[in-house]
Amino acid sequence: MMPLTLASPGEENIIKHVGGSQEMKKHLSDLGFVAGGSVTVISAMGGNVIVNVKECRIAISREMAQKIMI
Repeated sequence: MMPLTLASPGEENIIKHVGGSQEMKKHLSDLGFVAGGSVTVISAMGGNVIVNVKECRIAISREMAQKIMI
């Protein structure tokens, strides 16, 4: 397992675990970051990570991306 921040852009990955506080887990879950789901990193710039999850592009902070294990 490794954090989402280490994923190569354009490579589809399966989410293995979502960590963090209960509030952060709920927020990420509401956005579609759930164990077993797929996520693709589009780009990482300026401290933010842009990902494709559930057919949507979402920008999340590097801190949040560190909590998502693939």
